[in-house]
Amino acid sequence: MSHLPPSQAIFSPSVARAAASTAKDWSYIDTWLRSIFANSSNSSSNRASRPPPFERNPETLKALLALATANEAADEHREQLARVEEAALEEVRSVEREREERRRRIDARKQKQQEGREEAEEAEEALDGDILATDLLSALESSLSKDGAAALDAMASMAVELGVAYPTPEILGSKFAELQGRAFELEDGIERVDLLRRYLDRESARAETFLAELQHASIFTLPPTLPKQNLSLQRLVKSTSSHLPDLTHQVHSLEKTIGLPSLTVDDVRADEEAYLDLLSRKKDLDAQVRAFAGLPPDIDAARAELEALRSELRHATERRDEDFERLVERESPVKSRRRPRLD
Repeated sequence: MSHLPPSQAIFSPSVARAAASTAKDWSYIDTWLRSIFANSSNSSSNRASRPPPFERNPETLKALLALATANEAADEHREQLARVEEAALEEVRSVEREREERRRRIDARKQKQQEGREEAEEAEEALDGDILATDLLSALESSLSKDGAAALDAMASMAVELGVAYPTPEILGSKFAELQGRAFELEDGIERVDLLRRYLDRESARAETFLAELQHASIFTLPPTLPKQNLSLQRLVKSTSSHLPDLTHQVHSLEKTIGLPSLTVDDVRADEEAYLDLLSRKKDLDAQVRAFAGLPPDIDAARAELEALRSELRHATERRDEDFERLVERESPVKSRRRPRLD
């Protein structure tokens, strides 16, 4: 409850829970800082193990919690690395002990077996080969850096997880690529399922809305004048149906006396063809009339204007012919006349 004044009482359960959670977090931070500064014995370090009052705010608490979490994760990582190194050192020591035991056994066999030196030499060479291989592996492991050893351990653990007997970087890379592809496929499938779920939620919401509207409509009461209107309509239908036979009889009598024209499909087709012919003739006449558009309505004035246009057309035609003749005379080559010879 450090974020509240000391004299202020808490009446809200949510505020009380938040205050209790904040007090618990500050208690955890104080304990963590006390454990960090436990190596210092002076009073200044003890005072520095707790934040000052003006720094006890939510932002500082959030930063210290993140720092404590990162510190604990780093400590766990260092502990795991130390345990791995200790196990590797113990394994190397056991291998060294086995190698020393083998050497002692070889020495004992050399002292006891003076006869059959060839067999002893062959056994010694075999054992020396095993010792050489063990020494070579030990030398390789000891010459590796921490990063190299971590990479080798990661490669070995990956091979064990993937079930690869003879791992190589190429095989592990291909397996890792396959796993990554499967992960992408699963993510795609999850997105599709999420999309389908959202669609189903939307449709279910629409169905619930429609059901609510139906329930509201079922509760709706009919107007009070509806029964009277229904009775009046039924009476009108009955009266009309009673007059229907008389009307039918009148129609039949009119058909017998006057007679209705008999119309067939061929007559309708002939009328349609005649209508289409008239329509085409109308289009032709419209085109012809459109050619005389712009002429005055008076017949004499129209004829005078037509004669004027014709005279203009004749003058233009004559001018065109003259221009063409001049053009031909200008473009045609001049032929020199041959003088007759005087014998």
